[in-house]
Amino acid sequence: MRKARAVLVSAVVVLGASVLIGSTPAHAADRLSGVFRTSAECERIGAHGIAQGWWDDYSCVWEGRYRYYFLYA
Repeated sequence: MRKARAVLVSAVVVLGASVLIGSTPAHAADRLSGVFRTSAECERIGAHGIAQGWWDDYSCVWEGRYRYYFLYA
């Protein structure tokens, strides 16, 4: 019985780890639609894209290592 329990626990741990490793950040499903120097420019283009019907929602994310705003839509 102990061996069966040990095998079952190991299988659950491996399955749980594979599910967590396969998960992605929230904006990973979004498409990178632009790179901008200022937040205002990013927001302006994001709102313009909604007005034109190019996308339903957008987010401007500051990436400090690149020193740019990334528009995900």
